[in-house]
Amino acid sequence: MRFNLPNVLTWLRILAIPAVVVLFYIKAPWSDPAAGLLFAAAAITDSLDGYFARRMGLTSQVGAFLDPVADKLIVAVALVLLVSKDPSMLMTLTAAVIICREIAISALREWMAELGERKRVAVSSLGKWKTILQMTGLSFLLYRAPLLGIDCYAVGMVLTVIAAILTLVSMTAYLQAASPMFRDDK
Repeated sequence: MRFNLPNVLTWLRILAIPAVVVLFYIKAPWSDPAAGLLFAAAAITDSLDGYFARRMGLTSQVGAFLDPVADKLIVAVALVLLVSKDPSMLMTLTAAVIICREIAISALREWMAELGERKRVAVSSLGKWKTILQMTGLSFLLYRAPLLGIDCYAVGMVLTVIAAILTLVSMTAYLQAASPMFRDDK
């Protein structure tokens, strides 16, 4: 495996997961903000790893595999943590929509790759906006504490619900792009 800057950033995102979990469960006034800030820092590495990989010519098959895995792992863990503290219908439904979509689209991309049609379901600009809103929303939800008079939890909930809606919209677009392959399947 190649240890280059983009792959190291991706591994750091994966290694941040247990730290976010520990911070989430520590009972101290600083722990929720620390969990939110660590999650935000990990989310930023998602943009940086791809940027550096392309800019420095360091793209690799390992990186192409690890990057989306790291994203899905940290998002799924954050959603499970949040539902554990807020098992409301809105939080639970939002988490379920996001997690189920990620599983479905990952499976669709794998299937399309086997058919040699991976480009049909490449990440779209809508998918990128979904990710930005999702990571920002989850950072605010984990932060929980008010910040400069802003109710971070409420802002995070709004952003995460919008991200969940965009997950459904982007999933529909990916399924439509793949639909010729469904019809041609024998």
